[in-house]
Amino acid sequence: MTNHVLLNNIEHKDLKINTERTKEMGDNVWFAQTFPLEFRNVQAHYPILFQKDPNTGQFMSVALFGFENDDNLFLKNGKWDATYIPFSIQRMPFYIGFQHIESNGVTEKKRVITLDLDSPKVNKDKGVDLFLEYGGNSDYLENIAVILETLHEGIQQSDVFIEALVDLDLLEAVTLDIELNDTSKNQLVGFYTINEDKLNTLSKDKCFALQQAGFIEAIYMVIASQMHIHDLVARKNAKLSS
Repeated sequence: MTNHVLLNNIEHKDLKINTERTKEMGDNVWFAQTFPLEFRNVQAHYPILFQKDPNTGQFMSVALFGFENDDNLFLKNGKWDATYIPFSIQRMPFYIGFQHIESNGVTEKKRVITLDLDSPKVNKDKGVDLFLEYGGNSDYLENIAVILETLHEGIQQSDVFIEALVDLDLLEAVTLDIELNDTSKNQLVGFYTINEDKLNTLSKDKCFALQQAGFIEAIYMVIASQMHIHDLVARKNAKLSS
């Protein structure tokens, strides 16, 4: 359940956010949305794959944290065991909302910060303050505002990036067969990756168009990130051993 409300410094002046990274805090997710603007940081730690929304058919790029639901292999002793956490995770439990504001007879749609009051991270006793004593935003909340704005812009850019991949037929379904140290065999399905054979046979004009759009670097970061699947297997084996 979620309970999204417009954040304000009157009703929510005493609220804190528990920044521990645990299952109890809702961080036990096995993948999260990412976007080309943060691929450089994400590919240093996580495999980047694509997933298709079964309802809309729309693709999105995701960072993979594990191999099954509710199994985040980066949670360790109340912290996230990597130096970079994707923005879509960092922003929780905040979201971008929209508010219609009328000015001089003209109604404008303005982006605002909303908060999920039902999130276990939200409380009045433990964590970082959202507001200063006299109502100003804390540094933490200012940083959240930057993250949300970057996330908004990044996902818009991601839509254009993925549309280009689809138009060039560069996405292919991928099935990962994973054997763990306990001899159990697992299969990861439902994800897509870059078809390198088709990428390598693109015409010069199409490659140039991707380069001009700034997408070539993002494509090769996705490909390079696949090496971290082996890291995930090692993390899973370590978790089974413990």
